Amino acid sequence: MKKALICGVSGQDGSYLAKFLLGKGYRVYGASRDAQTSSFINLINLGIKDDITLVSINITDFGNTLECISKIKPDEVYNLAGQSSVRLSFDQPHETHESISTGNLNLLEAIRFSNLPIKLYNAGSSECFGDSFIPANENTIFHPRSPYAIAKATAFWQIDNYREAYNLFACTGILFNHESPLRPDHFVTKKIISGACKIYRNQSHRISLGNINIERDWGWAPDYVEAMWLMMQKDQAKDYIIATGKSHTLKEFIDITFKILDLDWNNHVVIDEVLRRPTDLQVGRADPSKANNELQWKAKLGLNEIIENMIEHELSYSNYSTPNSYL
Repeated sequence: MKKALICGVSGQDGSYLAKFLLGKGYRVYGASRDAQTSSFINLINLGIKDDITLVSINITDFGNTLECISKIKPDEVYNLAGQSSVRLSFDQPHETHESISTGNLNLLEAIRFSNLPIKLYNAGSSECFGDSFIPANENTIFHPRSPYAIAKATAFWQIDNYREAYNLFACTGILFNHESPLRPDHFVTKKIISGACKIYRNQSHRISLGNINIERDWGWAPDYVEAMWLMMQKDQAKDYIIATGKSHTLKEFIDITFKILDLDWNNHVVIDEVLRRPTDLQVGRADPSKANNELQWKAKLGLNEIIENMIEHELSYSNYSTPNSYL
């Protein structure tokens, strides 16, 4: 039985990945800073909390990280931990850098010191590219424009360096935006879905948003965790862009959401300039052909299906039920 350690198991991607790996027959260790007090609500919603060995790891502490790696001896480590909000990173740049790049470095060093044949997956981000008017591929130059993106770019080059210098199996998945019912409320997509459903139920009247003309490549999170696993099954570690290859504006996302609910978004969406970031990416476009060809992976769900799934879950959740078909 293979053993996998997921750092950041309580988040959207960590929870879906845990469920996916359990289905593959793995023994899954789920890491959190404090496993004794964390709620792990996503794992509970997925019905897998009791199937995971929960452990407390602070990957910003090298000693603690090395101790846990040496004790668990995982075959695969998935680093999905760290501060995940681009907007929040402007307010907390130091915490963002430490949780992402320092944590990643500690995992690399712990694996190197352990001298065990451990494979490491690092969660990269399309934010590293900055604006990608031409679809970004694995050779596109980085132009990070937020503390979050800078930290992710640092972690990417750490992976690249350790792979070359120490021959570690270390890879980065450069994931473009991916959504699900488990997306935290502070993300704009979940804010739109939740807000529109409240309007539909007559519990609210409007949603305040910032720049709705931004363009992004949105995928389905459960599809993307499969790509992470496929990257780790290769004989040679490589970095891959994971995306649908199709981009849409946030205005399109809003329009689709409100049309599904038979509402007119123009009557409910208010533009608030305060919600704009100090620097924001206007366009995010991706070329996932390398993953399509080498991993035999392709995104299964398009934007309409993603939004439909999120809306159905949101409306069902309000009635105190969680449909497993969407989790």
